[in-house]
Amino acid sequence: MGGDLDHSDFVDPDFQSGRRPASVPAVSAIGGASSGASLRPPSRDEINQKVTAAQQALVELKRRQEELERERSGLEEARRRRSEYDQGREEMLAHLTRGVGLLTEAEQAARAEVEAMGRSLADLKVALEKVAALDEQSWNVDQYSTELTRALTTLENARMEWNSAQRRWDVLRGVTAGAASATGRAEGEGGGRFTDGRSPGEWARMGLALTWPVAVAVLAVGIVLALVLARR
Repeated sequence: MGGDLDHSDFVDPDFQSGRRPASVPAVSAIGGASSGASLRPPSRDEINQKVTAAQQALVELKRRQEELERERSGLEEARRRRSEYDQGREEMLAHLTRGVGLLTEAEQAARAEVEAMGRSLADLKVALEKVAALDEQSWNVDQYSTELTRALTTLENARMEWNSAQRRWDVLRGVTAGAASATGRAEGEGGGRFTDGRSPGEWARMGLALTWPVAVAVLAVGIVLALVLARR
């Protein structure tokens, strides 16, 4: 009979269910006490500490802002100077390259002009020597016609050298550089004129001036031949 004894027979279910809710208020009381301790208002010292920490944080942020402002100003100045450098370099490269090219061409043209002027000067010196060497007192009477023809040829060659030099060099015509530029512009705008500014009528008169000495020389040769034949 002892083996058939069940201990659950001595447990009152109503008593157990009545005891079970009694433990809940104890847990709630503990939790209420804990939450009440965490939700208490901060003390004066705690507030002062938080205010001090906030002020220090603001001071640090202001200092950092000033540092960033200085850094930004420095970067903007560096960017401005870099842009000025790049722009100035490109500008000067363009100007200097163009200037070197223009001056190189001008130098070459000037050298060619100086060489041409030197040749003209040498030709004028030779013509001057030949004209200065003419001396009719030393002519042989028997060779008068030949000497005269030779002298007229020398004069004609010298006149051609002089006219060619005058057409080429403005200074021989008494024209300044500014006047020469103005004359060049007028020649480009006007019509019916030759490259050196003379009209066809002026060129005709110049041709007549160049040919009349030859005509006089032929006439003089004829007269001399007539006198020689008359003496014989």
